[in-house]
Amino acid sequence: MSGGSAGSGGATDAGGAHPGARVFLGVDIGTQGVKAAAFDAEGRCLAESFRPSDLRRPAPGAVEEDPERQVRSVCETIAECAAKIGAGGAGSGAGSGARRGAVAGIAIDGQMAGVIGVGDDGRAVTPYDSWLDTRCAPYIERMQREAGSEIVRKAGGPPSFNHGPKILWWKGERPDTWARIRSFVQPGGYAAMRLCAMDGAAAFIDASYLHFSGFADTRAGSWDPDICRRFDVDPGKLPRIIASHEVVGALSPSMARECGLEPGVPVVAGCGDTAASFLSCGATRPGICVDVAGTASVFAATTSAFKADERAMVLSCGRSATPGLWHPYAYINGGGMNLEWFKRDLAGAFASAGQALPDFDRLNAMAAAVQPSEDDPLFVPHLGGRVSPSRPRLRGAWVGLSWNHGPGHLFRAVLEGVALEYGIYLRTLEALFGAGTVREVRVTGGGEKSAVWNRIKADTLGVPVVQVKGAGGAPLGAALLAGHGTGALPDLGEAAGRWIRTGTVTEPDPRRAQATRARIDRYASLLAALERWTDGE
Repeated sequence: MSGGSAGSGGATDAGGAHPGARVFLGVDIGTQGVKAAAFDAEGRCLAESFRPSDLRRPAPGAVEEDPERQVRSVCETIAECAAKIGAGGAGSGAGSGARRGAVAGIAIDGQMAGVIGVGDDGRAVTPYDSWLDTRCAPYIERMQREAGSEIVRKAGGPPSFNHGPKILWWKGERPDTWARIRSFVQPGGYAAMRLCAMDGAAAFIDASYLHFSGFADTRAGSWDPDICRRFDVDPGKLPRIIASHEVVGALSPSMARECGLEPGVPVVAGCGDTAASFLSCGATRPGICVDVAGTASVFAATTSAFKADERAMVLSCGRSATPGLWHPYAYINGGGMNLEWFKRDLAGAFASAGQALPDFDRLNAMAAAVQPSEDDPLFVPHLGGRVSPSRPRLRGAWVGLSWNHGPGHLFRAVLEGVALEYGIYLRTLEALFGAGTVREVRVTGGGEKSAVWNRIKADTLGVPVVQVKGAGGAPLGAALLAGHGTGALPDLGEAAGRWIRTGTVTEPDPRRAQATRARIDRYASLLAALERWTDGE
């Protein structure tokens, strides 16, 4: 989709926005860190700021973050953006040309599957229990065993390393902390609560997260009393459910000082980070699929109907940030992390003495030099367990290696493993919605720059893969919601069309169609065999 100038990812100096122009701030609390970006009403990126995450691993399987550090990072990145564009008020650090009141709205997106327990005062009483944390695996199995099909039918997604099993873990393993928890929220919601000085009674979750909840009737937008009763979870410990574009409050005086803004700036609920990424790719009409080639490898379609994947339990179906639409999707837990792992821990073994480690450009070139063959090794990308469907004990593997295979084959297999997994997702999607549900795949995230990866995906899926040019990522999606929620951008789809540009299109090679179908079949049979092996059969 082509429109007006989109955010290029670069920031201008202070005063980059036209005097009096409205500025919308989008903040993304991602796995790697917190990123804020400021956009004008035409989608031009005026400023960006980033703070890295501090992932903690205090015990086997545990991955946590400090919620207050996340909030500080949100404030610091907002303040830095405000100073860069001269949009702040008192205490912003901007110069004499600061334009008070230029920021017209803030929205925060965040990691979707983890939880934070908050007390009556609205402050965190637990760390952020990350989506990468696997301690809740026994509770995944319990929820699947006792109500798996019902949860999928109602919530739209199966129990996995997400809210339901994590909530039950806190209830079962930390009863003293459980007694202090008023409600469970996600990082984006928690940061918004803190910006607006909200107490625990005002805790909220926006509807884009509900398919991860395990306790919701997602189609109805409500908590399901039967599932809550089955697992003895008081619905009073679950937050109120609101729309992604709803204004939840206003920036409090104390937090305004931390953010370098005037008090009273409207704060919009925002959405999950993947939902924001879908929006930032222009997935605002049926037929557009999004591939988020980031830390998690996410494959998402856009449909006008909610359908639960009760049979295969591969796809979750979540509500889109765009009213009236849905995103059936699945993801690989840490799919993008596999590339970093390969580069960091394995590529050094292939470098000659005294040479620098290969970078991704070199690795991609090595993979591109490999001529695809039916004898190429297969790679299973589930180093952290399979999520879609949930197989928490499954792990990664290369299979089919011979003495003819070198590092280029191994890295190409890592890339292809994601595409083959996507092939299973696409087959599941078409079984639910019919052939032709996906007309194009728009790719975003760091992996979108890899031409060889885009070629592998296009050939495997049989549809065009489209780069999003100058992608603003999740912060852009959040900023669109800030503008929509405050009324400045009344038509979200139209605004997205103006803000977003597409780039290189990789068409599938029809000569590869039969071979890629066979590769997906072989990959699916390999997964089935590994699952039996994992289960000790």
